[in-house]
Order: sequence, then structure tokens, then C-alpha cells
Amino acid sequence: MRHATITINRSALSHNLNQVKQRISPTTKVLAMVKANAYGHGVEACLPALQQADGLGVACFSEALQIRELGWSKQLILIEGVFSKEEWQQSLQAQCQSIVHHQDQVNWALSHLPEDDSPCRTIWLKLNTGMNRLGFEPDELIDVAKPLVKAGYQLILTSHFANADTPLHPSNEQQIDTFNQALAELKQQVDPNIQASLCNSAGIINFPQCHFDWVRPGIMLYGSTPLEAVSAENLQLQPVMTFAASIMAIHNIAAGTSVGYGSRFIANRPMLKGIVSIGYGDGYPRVVDGSAWVSLHPNPAEIDKDSPIKAYRCRVIGRVAMDMIAIDLTDVPNPKVGDSITLWGDTAKGAPSVDDIAHSAHTLGYELLCRTTQRPLRQVVESPLDE
Repeated sequence: MRHATITINRSALSHNLNQVKQRISPTTKVLAMVKANAYGHGVEACLPALQQADGLGVACFSEALQIRELGWSKQLILIEGVFSKEEWQQSLQAQCQSIVHHQDQVNWALSHLPEDDSPCRTIWLKLNTGMNRLGFEPDELIDVAKPLVKAGYQLILTSHFANADTPLHPSNEQQIDTFNQALAELKQQVDPNIQASLCNSAGIINFPQCHFDWVRPGIMLYGSTPLEAVSAENLQLQPVMTFAASIMAIHNIAAGTSVGYGSRFIANRPMLKGIVSIGYGDGYPRVVDGSAWVSLHPNPAEIDKDSPIKAYRCRVIGRVAMDMIAIDLTDVPNPKVGDSITLWGDTAKGAPSVDDIAHSAHTLGYELLCRTTQRPLRQVVESPLDE
């Protein structure tokens, strides 16, 4: 049987959620982001580890319905809002709160009111502070907010950083100032009880003065760094996903031998080459450069119990194919067909992080996690990764 697996560690997810809680005040609530099938991890697998979150954020109504069907009863927020009047009405039935970021959504909210005791009486009002994707402009906000409050809605002012991963970027201060000014004006002119939410994962870490009433962690929950220059390990985050496969063939190759499509890699010495049962058909990025590596975990029965070796580091050679990659086994003692290979995750045992591989692919860990496919066997564990 082909051995390609994705293992989701709920203990790591619970640990990362606790890391978020340790960074915020006891009065600040956590909206855990589970859009895109929990960043590729699988919503159903992740929900048991997110029970201590105060709410969940999803991108669209279909994601919300799935979560309600899985039994989630706490707050559930559509972060892109609804896309039609009919969907607004459906969201009321499913008791989903919604971000409102354009006038049509305001009109739907005013013409179809939720029950007085419905959680949908809360609306997340989106302000464009400089991301320039969604949201009302600051000079529109008062006129939008007044009729909503008059109709009985409680408002949570929200916005999104464009450069929170780079703390010294000048736009951060500008966005924070715009947000604070808008919030102060809303409280003074519309309703003093208006709440606020600004920080994503990077904002939680870099701007503790902006935690307000709600924070919205996403990528940090899954053990990938949200910052440009700080690793997940240094943030005390644990990888939730471990992506693994096994060696399916081993060959000796001579110096000057090419490997893979396009003959891109040419051996500069006699080498021992391993073929691993994983490829871009499973979600491993085709575009990794020569810095990409995997870890080979030796059989515990074959190494000295006092050995410091947790894993052997093997570089990826040649072009990634749909179903296979080639790795350099030359410096690994006694490798065997069937040996376990970790593509990313389980960093406590010497494996690369998803951020390491994302760097080799010139992208972000977010993308790699979301692009894993359903072909690998998926499994769930609950165990500390440092055991």
C-alpha cells in the first residue's frame, strides 16, 4: 500500500489556542478562524480541540452550515458576510453572525431583523483602514452604524491589517490610528457599547495594545508562524499537521547522472537516491527550490538509545512529480525501502516545518497547508509532540 499520510495532532492545536489565550486579557474573546476547512487540516478533526474558543470564523455560509451540522453551538461568524438577501435570511435561521461591509448587506439586515434573543442581533461592521479590500470608509461609518443600532443591533467594529507580520511597517500605525479614531467617534455619536476587533495572528503578537474585545487567530492556531522574521518554534507554537510518506525505492547513481523531469538535477558525485511516495498530487509543492529537505526517521531499534540523532536531513533533488519526489540518501546509514519520511511537521523530532518548505517554494505556510489534497490517508492523534 502507498504510504502517504497527514496526521492532525489535536493536542498541538489545543496548545496553540492556549498560547493565544496567554497573550490576551481574560476579558478578550477568541474568534478561532477555521475557514478553508480549518486551513486544510479538516474542520471535523479540529473542532474538538477548539472548544475553548469563544467563536469560530468562516469565509462563507456553506462552511458555517457544515460546522453547525457538526454540533458547534457557540458564535459563528461569516467573515465575508452574506452574498444575497436569501443568504442573509438563511444565516438568521442558522444563527450565524455576519460581517457587513457594503450597503446591500446593511439593507438586508434592516429589512429582515432577527429575533430579539438571536445571536444575529450582533453585527460585525467592517471598516477599511488601509487594506483596501472590503469595508466602509471612515467618513461613511456613522451614517451606516446609526440605523443599525436604531434597529436593535449591537455592533462590533472590525478591520484587518495589511502588514501586521512586519511590525515596523508604517501602514500599521496608520491603520491603528484610523481604527481608534473611528471607534471613538462611533462610541461618542452612536453607541458607547460598540465593541471592537482588529488583530489577526500577527496582530495578536505584535500589537497587544490592540486586542480590544475580540482577537481573530488563524495561522498561529495551526502551528505556522504569522511573522516575517520569527519562527513558530520561537513563538512556542507546535505544528498541528505532520505530512509524511515512505521510501519506495533506493538506487545508486553515478556522478553526472540526471534525476527527474527536465534533467534539472545532475549528481556531482556518486550518490544514493531514494524515491518517496509523495508529490504535488498530494499537496507537496512542485516549485520547491534546491533548499527543500525532508527528514528520515531511523528505526528506534537500530540506533543507540543515547544517540542525539532524531532524524537524518535529506535534500530533495530533481523536480517534484505528481506522485513522487527524489531525495539524497548518501549520508544516511543503512536506509531501507519503507523508511518513514516527514515532509513537514513534527519539528520536535527533527522534521522541517511547513514554513521551511514554504520558504523553499517562495510562498507562505498558509498556502501549503490549504493545498494538501484528500489522497493521503488522514488520521487524528492527541499526544504532546515532545514525547
